[in-house]
Amino acid sequence: MSEGEKESQNLVPKAAAARLSLYLRHLESLRITGAATISSKELARALGVTAAQVRKDLGYFGQFGFPGIGYKIENLIVEIRKILGTDRIWNVALVGYGSLGAALFRYRGFEKQGFRISAIFDNNPAVIGQPVGGLLVKNITALAHAVAEGDISLGIMAVPAETAQEVADALVFAGISGIFNFAPVVLSLPENVAYVSIDLTVQLEQLSFHVKQLREDAPFEDPGRDI
Repeated sequence: MSEGEKESQNLVPKAAAARLSLYLRHLESLRITGAATISSKELARALGVTAAQVRKDLGYFGQFGFPGIGYKIENLIVEIRKILGTDRIWNVALVGYGSLGAALFRYRGFEKQGFRISAIFDNNPAVIGQPVGGLLVKNITALAHAVAEGDISLGIMAVPAETAQEVADALVFAGISGIFNFAPVVLSLPENVAYVSIDLTVQLEQLSFHVKQLREDAPFEDPGRDI
């Protein structure tokens, strides 16, 4: 990738990059139905955005439409996968095999999109050595060796908040380039390590806030008005 291309991708808003995944999911669902093309207006309508927004999001990365046709669905799927980096298989290390970690491992959607959990780690003696889907849960002390041997680039952290920074440091030391964190804590990481964090409690708090706002904005109805 040239310096100009790198600079261009660095200017892409996070929201635009996130919408690419939504475009991809919708395009893949259309492909199953046998659809061959889609317009920016149709794609926008399906996802609740504007056609201009669709064109702008895709325009950060190139020109993918055809005059009089719109977008060829198969072509656009290929191009978006290249942009997202999911045109290849990513080996992923899962750290933490408690209830959340086990649920994440069983989720088949990861592999469908190119993410293969190829190693599992924990520090619980009761879990270490347990066979799981063709893998053995390893001691976290084996992390660096396993990452190097298994060509692992990404790590998922399903660990308690109190151990999250220590685990993140271990992942970075092992050579992991991207971390997906489920612990409710802000991590301190080097600039060359990508980082996504999901705090499920925060998401529920946001949901409850929006429900509260909807209820407060709803017109008041007197329950006795029809009596």
